[in-house]
Parts: sequence; C-alpha cells; structure tokens
Amino acid sequence: MAEFDLIAKYFTRPVTADLGVGDDAALIRVRPGYQLAVSADMSVSGTHFFTDTDPYLIGWKAMAVNVSDMAAMGAEPRWATLSVALPEVDEDWLSGFSQGLFACADRYGVSLIGGDTTRGPLNIAINIMGEVPAGEALRRNGAQTGDDIWVSGKLGQAALWLQHRMGRLDLHAEEVAKLATVMHQPQPRVALGLALRGIAHAALDVSDGLLADLSHILTASGKGAQLDWGLFPLPELPFSQVARSTMQQAVLAGGDDYELCFTAPQLRRDEILQLAQTLDVPLTRIGGITAVPGLTVLDGATRIELSHKGYNHFD
Repeated sequence: MAEFDLIAKYFTRPVTADLGVGDDAALIRVRPGYQLAVSADMSVSGTHFFTDTDPYLIGWKAMAVNVSDMAAMGAEPRWATLSVALPEVDEDWLSGFSQGLFACADRYGVSLIGGDTTRGPLNIAINIMGEVPAGEALRRNGAQTGDDIWVSGKLGQAALWLQHRMGRLDLHAEEVAKLATVMHQPQPRVALGLALRGIAHAALDVSDGLLADLSHILTASGKGAQLDWGLFPLPELPFSQVARSTMQQAVLAGGDDYELCFTAPQLRRDEILQLAQTLDVPLTRIGGITAVPGLTVLDGATRIELSHKGYNHFD
C-alpha cells in the first residue's frame, strides 16, 4: 500500500469549515481573544507500550496523553497532527489503531488535521493544539506559599499494573483487569482543567510520577512542598496484599496516571470540593506549598524516602 493510500484509508476524515486541510500545511483559525496552546508527545514501542498491546488501546492512549496536556493548561483541545513510523503495513493493526485514536479524538473534540507516515521502528508522534482565553492558562509557575496541593482521581494504579505485568507483583485477576483499563485508556481531565481556570494558581498533569512532576511546579514557582501520606486516596486492591513501600513507590513516583495536580488558595477549598461533586471527579487535598524550597512527604512523623522519584527516559 502506498503512503498516501494508507493515509486516505485510515487517517483521513471530513474536517470542519474553519480548517484548510490537504495542502502542505493546515490552516487554522483561533477564536478572537484566545491563545493557542501547543504540545507534543511520542509513544515508542517497547518504551511506552508492549508490542503485544491491543492496537486500539495504543491509538486511544497516544491521543489521550496529548489531550491530558491540554487539560493541564486549562485549554480546550481542538486540533492534532499525527506522524507515525511503521515497520510494515499491517492493515489489521492500522484499523484497530486508527479506531482507538479517533475514538479518543471524538470523545474530546479533537480534529486530526495532518501528519506524516514513514517506514521505521514503531513510533507514534502527536502534536496537539488547543485554545485558552488569553491570560487564563494554567501554568506551573504560579504556586504561592500556603496554597493547598490537590490531585484528581487515584494515583499509582497504572504503576501497579506494570509491576504485575513485569512479574514483580502478584495481583488478583479482577484487580489486574481494572488496573489495565487505567493504564491503557486514561481519561484526560479536560472538564476539570477548564473549571480550574481562575481557581488554581498552578497545575500540570501527572505523567512521570507525582514527585517528579510536582517538582516542576516547585522549581518554576521557587517554592517547596510538604505532603501527608495519610491524606492520599489509595488504589483499591480488595484481594491482594501490597507492601507499604511498594504502594508508596507506585503512588508517589509510578507515573502514567494522567491525573491533574494543582495548587489553590486555602480559601477555595469548599469551592473545589463542590467542583468535585459537580464534575463527579474525586479531588483530594494532599499537602501544601511552603516558602522554603524542597519536597517532603511525611508518613505520620516519618519522612518517606524513595530510591526513584519518577520516570526518566535517560536513566
């Protein structure tokens, strides 16, 4: 199958009237009074997913991790481009992958407006663009002393699945199935990100592990943080016993969560809790921002020390 036939069959769809697609570049129109938010993520076989993963799930997650970046900025996801290297033309794989990709894109209102294909080791690169009212984007550099630190959902579930998959943790089949869904089909918190505009001082999505990602907020804001392990909502594992240290490593540094971590004034606590009910999204206060740089996690009176604080591609 020729390159443009492949693109036409699996990745070409009708586009909206405000787009010009089909030339050497797509033309987009940003609404007056809005800024363009742009991000990019790659998904590499053997690094971000196992080779035997269902291609539908690979497609969903490849798009979802990019949508999550828009959520973290308080931006409405709008457009994306896809570049993919393929070792061969496998039409069954392409069919499943494109279905998963577009299922996620449709869920969050994203139009695929261009990209590229080539031969090579399996690598999926997506550039995503969104719109946010000028001056209202959620940034990493706005955390203030005394802010509460919040997270959405439950952290550590994807990391626990990965530990099971790699033979390092024995879990019950029902638990594995639930954790696998979290790992392979993350649900970006777009509605939450939009609602946090004007409430949160700083925000990001948790992709490489909470401690590693929160450190980006602290560095950009010139602040520190203290977290309380006793406040964290933990993954529900009714059939298995997981060592406390294993759970702490997964929740604090596991990665692949794609939940939002944000800071907000203490005076907004009731508003944030009401927001959790309105959006049906669990929001948990896990600590606070301090004036003194550094990141401390306390389990009672004991400081938690981890060997790894998050994922690093070049470790």
